[in-house]
Amino acid sequence: MAEDDDERRSALRFRAPEPRIHTTAELKGTKLGRHVEIGSRVILREVTVGDFSYFERNGEAVYARIGKFCSIAAAVRINALEHPMERVTTHKVSYRPNEYFRFLPVDHEFRGRRQEKPVTIGNDVWIGHGAVILPGVTVGDGAVIGANAVVTKDVPRYTIVAGVPAKPIRRRFSAAIAERLQALAWWDWPLETLFEAVPDMQALVSEAFLEKWEARMAAAGDGLQTDRSNTVK
Repeated sequence: MAEDDDERRSALRFRAPEPRIHTTAELKGTKLGRHVEIGSRVILREVTVGDFSYFERNGEAVYARIGKFCSIAAAVRINALEHPMERVTTHKVSYRPNEYFRFLPVDHEFRGRRQEKPVTIGNDVWIGHGAVILPGVTVGDGAVIGANAVVTKDVPRYTIVAGVPAKPIRRRFSAAIAERLQALAWWDWPLETLFEAVPDMQALVSEAFLEKWEARMAAAGDGLQTDRSNTVK
């Protein structure tokens, strides 16, 4: 009976976890987590997207791993295409000649070079409109990337960057608060815990939220297990 009651409560509280993908989106070799949203005309190639993350319209990503609860605005480009500047031409005729000629295959060596420079996006990252993230970059948990920024270097966790090339503007929180948020890892909590925590996310400042939920997690011990699936390390 208790199990039946739990199932009924879950059915009322939680929407269907299946990803919502716009009909105009193009996905290839991509893995989507629960409650993921993919907007119109988004193109993803060999990308993993964690739970609750979303892409707004006209975004594009290739060879990337994206954490949970990421907010990716319109026209964002993750792992922008690299061209072979050391060759006599940067044009794709040298690495995708099959698009123009028969009997000339894709240059798999160059493709492998691209695959060896993936982009890694942490959890709870906000990427502003039109931002571009270049190959091989890692963006830490809780970071914010300003609109139209071009990110050429790794972004530390809970840091706001902007500009061309992107540079640090400030930290979202003090180092101590950031450390505690990282340890709490609320993005890995099960749905039931998240459901209860959302009102506190709305009403409490970060330190008050931490004090309440650190105490609760400590008191609960093993009773509140985190969900590490699709987590970007």
